[in-house]
Amino acid sequence: MKKQIRIFLFALLLSFVLSGCGIEEMLGETLTEQTLAAPESTVESPVQQVTPESASEEPEKPPFSFLMDEASTYAYNSLTELEQIWYRDIEEILGTFGVEQKISKACLESGMDETDIDRIFQCVLSDHPELFYVEGYSYTKYTRGDRITSVEFSGTYTMDLDEAKKRKAQIEAAADNILFGIDMEASDYEKVKYVYETLILNTDYQLDAPDNQNIYSVFLNHASVCQGYAKATQYLLDKLGVECSLVLGTVDTGEGHAWNLVKVEGNYYYVDTTWGDASYQVSGGEEIPGCQLPEINYDYLCVTTSELLRTHTLGGQVPMPQCVSMEYNYYVQEGALFAEYDREQMTELFQRALKEGRSDVTVKCADEACYQDMIAALIDRQEIFYYLSSDKGSVAYARNEKQLSLTFWVTNEP
Repeated sequence: MKKQIRIFLFALLLSFVLSGCGIEEMLGETLTEQTLAAPESTVESPVQQVTPESASEEPEKPPFSFLMDEASTYAYNSLTELEQIWYRDIEEILGTFGVEQKISKACLESGMDETDIDRIFQCVLSDHPELFYVEGYSYTKYTRGDRITSVEFSGTYTMDLDEAKKRKAQIEAAADNILFGIDMEASDYEKVKYVYETLILNTDYQLDAPDNQNIYSVFLNHASVCQGYAKATQYLLDKLGVECSLVLGTVDTGEGHAWNLVKVEGNYYYVDTTWGDASYQVSGGEEIPGCQLPEINYDYLCVTTSELLRTHTLGGQVPMPQCVSMEYNYYVQEGALFAEYDREQMTELFQRALKEGRSDVTVKCADEACYQDMIAALIDRQEIFYYLSSDKGSVAYARNEKQLSLTFWVTNEP
């Protein structure tokens, strides 16, 4: 009896993308603009003389802060020194649940104005996934004539302070439980791979998931959309000491999307945990019982800029580097990147998968010519059966034509 091969096509432009990735731009709320006719000094706080009695009082305790010491500074480092002043002001206000606090007048005197606020606000959020309760911002500007004399900034929040504190503790406990499974002395690549796999295996893509724009949705509800996946990836890698930043952009349908930039052993790579989760992918044909796709797609684990741009477009407020290194790409690390159809390399790859107890194997080709040769050999001539036994079922495969990869696995379909 002729052996069966079940065929699936990855539909990278998936149903959730066509409906929108669920990503929301964190835009400022309605601006409150107040023009004062009085002299500037009338809106400044008067200087208060400190008496011996007041000097002996207990110093005021600093406000509770949600900011974590391990947070990335990638977006911060992209700013000028003056822009970094407002970044630190906004960071402090958001991190302490602040409202109606003045930001540095020195930036105004240098020529900066309210048009710079949104860009800097976005940079703060790019570096701080722990600001899960931040919804947006508002500000009040004070002017004398045409000149802005001061600006008060307020964060806007999705919950009150007590609820945010409670959720912070829940998030930290859930994250600690995840991080318990990885050695802090592991390599950068091992940490990135562990976070990628763990979040995918424990999270379902769900457009209507509660809190899906922040990390609470991933760590406590285990259901989110792209921004939740990306911020959770960033949060965990920050804790593990791996530089990671949020990246905003679009996919090739033009819909908004979020993923990550990571630094592994000195070189930058892109990671898209959402697109690595096969739970959100749809097959190109009718679903066949027993032929469920493998849970993890590794096509977006430590990829170069050129690979990413086959399906993604960079956007957002933070400039991105050119990622050119392939050293810590998943397929290079796993010996699964092929320059040509090499039977010896293929045998070693499948034998290692068998020893590790993996039920599926993915191969990636360096170019289109190799990809077509691989399809001809493994599928058309059915040489896949030299490497993968189908005694207990039939062999299924999935093709990602944009990333030049093929995934094979044995199904329980007779």
